[in-house]
Amino acid sequence: MSIREWEGIKIPTAGTFALDVAHTRVGFVVKHMMVSKVRGNFAEFEAKITVAENPLESGVEAVIKTASIHTGVGDRDNHLRSDDFLSAEKFPELTFRSARVSEHSGDEFVLVGDLTIRDVTKEVELKVEFGGAAQNPWGQEIFGFSAETEIDREDFGLTYNQALEAGGVLVGKKVKIEIEGEAVRQA
Repeated sequence: MSIREWEGIKIPTAGTFALDVAHTRVGFVVKHMMVSKVRGNFAEFEAKITVAENPLESGVEAVIKTASIHTGVGDRDNHLRSDDFLSAEKFPELTFRSARVSEHSGDEFVLVGDLTIRDVTKEVELKVEFGGAAQNPWGQEIFGFSAETEIDREDFGLTYNQALEAGGVLVGKKVKIEIEGEAVRQA
């Protein structure tokens, strides 16, 4: 197994990793009617993670299929796929491409990159917590991580909303993106 120690944490040696879809969740949380939160996830995604010799030069390229959005309510999922929100037929993918690690402390990193939703690209900061590196029972090298960021959906052209009689709006502007990931060495 190719694990090395770097600044007091055990990390993989340089190489290319891919997300293990069976052990990864790409999710989101958004306010509903100003009083509760709706959670959902995307079922189809892939990411190539390159661990560099200098870990601070590592990077990721991710693609998420917009039509795979799932909140547990079919009508809501179809609405989220529509032109009011993701416009999944016109824009079948969300993408993220990292540019740099802007800061780190121990096993926590800030990964800066470009997020593209509906053909609109904005720079975002993902707060990443490295979960550790290991070998799974099948002899594959893996590592785990958690990542999160918050975006304003209107910045990406997702402006649909409905005013509520009691005040406020149906869908919150802020969307928290949460990723729990496990990656497997490819090369």
